[in-house]
Amino acid sequence: MNKRFAIIGASKGIGLELAKQLSTSGDEVLAFNRTAGEPSGLENVTTHAFDAENADALPPIEGAIDGVVYCPGTINLKPFHRLTEADFLNDLRVNLLGAIAVIQKLLPNLKQAETSSIVLFSTVAVQTGMGFHASIAASKGAVEGLTRSLASEFAPKIRVNCIAPSLTDTPLAERLLSSPEKREASAARHPLKAIGNPADIASAAAFLLSDSASWMTGQILHIDGGMSSVR
Repeated sequence: MNKRFAIIGASKGIGLELAKQLSTSGDEVLAFNRTAGEPSGLENVTTHAFDAENADALPPIEGAIDGVVYCPGTINLKPFHRLTEADFLNDLRVNLLGAIAVIQKLLPNLKQAETSSIVLFSTVAVQTGMGFHASIAASKGAVEGLTRSLASEFAPKIRVNCIAPSLTDTPLAERLLSSPEKREASAARHPLKAIGNPADIASAAAFLLSDSASWMTGQILHIDGGMSSVR
């Protein structure tokens, strides 16, 4: 039976790949993006304007929703002494507080489904200490804590899981992958000698949304080319 999913941040990168995969499978996708009308040209996709920095402005949605995926993120890499309070607050606002606001707004819709799923995103930098990642690791670490807490609170009706990727070839990371030399160096840091592919991460999110993951909740799924666990 086809399902109905909300993707926050579906116009680019992992969110766009996930929208393509779900819509191709016949599922209905509600796409919430900063750019109105995107993604375009996909069947079974309805677009809504939304800005993660003003998550309270999420438009009301009628009816049951089988899953919510929150994709917005930041990559703010600076030495710790150069980070300001504004840097930390912005990363928290986009990565954590935006997710909280979306979940609170759509929780009644998730409860209307027989069972439902929430998928959030963290980063490999939470588990693997990395220099210059203090702000993003702090905010994404909070997302992992939120994942486990909500998984406990919402069980058994709503599953909550999180994906922690390493560097992935998306528009968000384009500054870090802007030359062949940067791409080669980034790939070399991973045991699998490659950077992340958005379609691979999206496939993992689609799995977590599906009935095939019906016995998974409170998990942090590391899809990072081996960086978090292999030396």
